[in-house]
Amino acid sequence: QVQLVESGGGLVQAGDSLRLSCAASGRTFSGSAMGWFRQAPGKEREFVAAVRWNVGNTFYADSVKGRFTISRVNANNTLYLQMNALKPEDTAAYYCAAMMSAYSILRSPNSYNYWGQGTQVTVSS
Repeated sequence: QVQLVESGGGLVQAGDSLRLSCAASGRTFSGSAMGWFRQAPGKEREFVAAVRWNVGNTFYADSVKGRFTISRVNANNTLYLQMNALKPEDTAAYYCAAMMSAYSILRSPNSYNYWGQGTQVTVSS
């Protein structure tokens, strides 16, 4: 069992930055990948970014490429999402997730086995 706890959300203005953190506990993370998803009211949960846990390969949605950076610190099982140049359309609840299988589709929420409770990011114009 893997427990995920996000932190770092908040209310910011357009153009500001935020850094989200996700701490994985319960056991040393031995899964394949971790990722960030977001969900705005009335919309489906969408892929934001993911990282292959052991090799560090990163993947981004086109909407955040060049503005967001995903990273991880393997030693303390922590995942980060640095968000720069935030836009009002980035407003959503952000969730971290853990994938155990190496053969699943990184961009699909159905591929992830564990989820955090979410942290709200609100960007005002």
